[in-house]
Amino acid sequence: MKNSIITEAQIVKAIKEYEGGRELNDVCRELGVHKSTFYNWRKKYAGMDSQELKRLKELEEENRKLKHMYAELALDHSLLKDVLSKKF
Repeated sequence: MKNSIITEAQIVKAIKEYEGGRELNDVCRELGVHKSTFYNWRKKYAGMDSQELKRLKELEEENRKLKHMYAELALDHSLLKDVLSKKF
């Protein structure tokens, strides 16, 4: 199966075309995706415009960084706890 890369902007554009009256089969054929994939995209991206999409990506990136920072701090905390709990 071919692994194609479809950007979020293309997804939002396709959803707007579908909501504008274009047939689902035509939209899916043009993108090369299955109907169920399109419905999943529609559930996730419905009602978004390019600015909201950009903000969503920024928030996802910030969330990823915060999770990474938390994981490092939790590891440091558990390491320090182990060292301090040992009796010398």
